[in-house]
Amino acid sequence: MCDTLVARTGRHQQRYDSGFRLVAGCIPYRYRDSEKIVEVLMINSPSGPGLLFPKGGWETDETDQQAAIREAIEEAGVQGKINKFLGYYQFKSKSHQDECSP
Repeated sequence: MCDTLVARTGRHQQRYDSGFRLVAGCIPYRYRDSEKIVEVLMINSPSGPGLLFPKGGWETDETDQQAAIREAIEEAGVQGKINKFLGYYQFKSKSHQDECSP
C-alpha cells in the first residue's frame, strides 16, 4: 500500500461484477493481556442502527487486501496487516431488497 492515504470518494473507480458492486472489508482484532483476550473492533453504521466491520468499495487500482486495509484506516482509524483471508460472501443490501432474487 502507498505511504500516504488519500480518502477516496465516489464510485467511478470501483469494481463491479454482474452488476454488483464489489466490496472489501476486514475484522480488526488485537490480543490483550498476554494473548488471553481477543478484542474485536466494530464501527457504528451511519446508515442505520447497529455495528459492523469496516468495509467499502474495492477499486480498480488496488488488490482486495489493499482495499480492506484502506477501508480499516478510512472507517475505523486503525492500521494493521492481513493475517488470514476468510473468504467471500454475497448479500443483498437493504436498498436492493425489492429487486429480484438471485
